[in-house]
Amino acid sequence: MDWLIRLPVVGPAAARLTRTHAWRSYETLDRVKWTRLAAAITFTSFVALFPLLTLGAAVAASILSDKQVQDLERKLAEQVPGISNALDIGSLVDNAGTVGVVAGALLLFTGVNWIGTLRECLRAVWELEESPGNPFLLRLRDAGVLLGLGGATLLSLGCSTFATTAVTWSADKTGLPTAGAGGALLTAAGFCAAVLADFLLLLYVLTRLPRVQPRPRTLLVAALLGAVGLEVLKLVIGGYLSGVAAKSMYGAFGTPIALLLWINFIAKLLLFCAAWTATTRHDKSDADLLAEDAKK
Repeated sequence: MDWLIRLPVVGPAAARLTRTHAWRSYETLDRVKWTRLAAAITFTSFVALFPLLTLGAAVAASILSDKQVQDLERKLAEQVPGISNALDIGSLVDNAGTVGVVAGALLLFTGVNWIGTLRECLRAVWELEESPGNPFLLRLRDAGVLLGLGGATLLSLGCSTFATTAVTWSADKTGLPTAGAGGALLTAAGFCAAVLADFLLLLYVLTRLPRVQPRPRTLLVAALLGAVGLEVLKLVIGGYLSGVAAKSMYGAFGTPIALLLWINFIAKLLLFCAAWTATTRHDKSDADLLAEDAKK
């Protein structure tokens, strides 16, 4: 960026850009080789996805009613835009009740390894030791974090469902039309409910997985950016993913390739949020730094 800063017209704007928190977060990502970290998260997440879904569905089937399980299935399908039908999540949930104790333990082991990889990658963004302490105790902590993540996911989905139900109930009581401005309002309310669910989940992921305590304001901003970014990704990229899955050149690998792309997008968004919380500002706000630039 040094050559761009020295240009006569765009130089001052480029200089101000390099002093923003967003740019400094990108510099943090570039320093820790974030594309490699995203690749590691993508691979382990792809391997652990269906075992974790099976384990979660088995637990849900034992403690939730049939209607609640169906609602959970619908929410899970919404998390993979464009290719949820090809993944056949419904069959996976229906067969989850056949999971035995031994199979459940193996699925749990897969999930713990996945949490370990996420922890190491997020701590790498913070430039901290990736696996500190006793390896056995680390695995126990990772198992606890995995259970907590499941609870946080249920809580966030519950909040989203409650908010959506409340909005729909209010619309019915007030006679709000589902077309035109009323429909746009309901769509916006649904989007906000989904953002709330993602926000709560990211608060847990950005702190408990890497075992760090970011500044509260920085954490809230990072979680909000990630939540909004995830929902925008779902809206924008669903058609692209379904197109990738349907390409004849990929054959039977179309859906797995599309799923890998989706996981990679999420991994990079998560790493950017982690970098946002990890990037230090030397006790100066963005406004202070920009004010200094204006004086030069």
